[in-house]
Amino acid sequence: MELVTLEQIRKTYTQGKVKVTAIDRVDLSVSAGEFLALAGPSGSGKTTLLNIIGGLDMPDSGRVTVAGNDFSTMNAGALARLRLRSIGFVFQSYNLIPVLSAEENVEYIMLLQGVPAKERRDRARQILDDVGLEGLYSRRPSELSGGQQQRVAVARAIVSGPSLVLADEPTANLDSKTGEGLLDLMQAINRERQVTFIFSTHDKMVMDHAGRLVNLKDGRIENDIRKGS
Repeated sequence: MELVTLEQIRKTYTQGKVKVTAIDRVDLSVSAGEFLALAGPSGSGKTTLLNIIGGLDMPDSGRVTVAGNDFSTMNAGALARLRLRSIGFVFQSYNLIPVLSAEENVEYIMLLQGVPAKERRDRARQILDDVGLEGLYSRRPSELSGGQQQRVAVARAIVSGPSLVLADEPTANLDSKTGEGLLDLMQAINRERQVTFIFSTHDKMVMDHAGRLVNLKDGRIENDIRKGS
């Protein structure tokens, strides 16, 4: 089943008097359950493409469909509800709320969804246990290592059961051992929960873990490699 479909996506930005093409007529389909990396050097368009898939940025032309939802027919409120319900995000800079504990950061998405307090707490603690943070529920981000903070971010991304997780350079601020552990964790979540992961990265370790590697160059897909095929 196709979870994500991009058709002839084009996106340009204006820098001063110069128009820059970030994405140039990209077609891409991603099936449910894939573990896919968008790779390429800085300026290749991978983060822009990830943001378009997440509805955080809109293309100038072309069609985006995620979980059967055509973005061109949706207003900002409908897109926000889709993100809340179906898409989890993991950012390079963790994006945790500094005044909240690990548990509260994970609960936050469920608070927005209107989940009752006891269920929020129980689900947050269970998912923190699942990502290896048992007993660290009350620690604030400043009391956690970088790897632990990114695990909190992963827990927050998956706690509400999204069908898709988008991860933008998730290993960039981590040492290689911590990054490897994080990728192993996300692969286990992908297998066990059938959550689709799409990464934007220039980290070879992420590329090696990916089941499918889509290389971008100058806003176009240079090649699309399915591992083992």
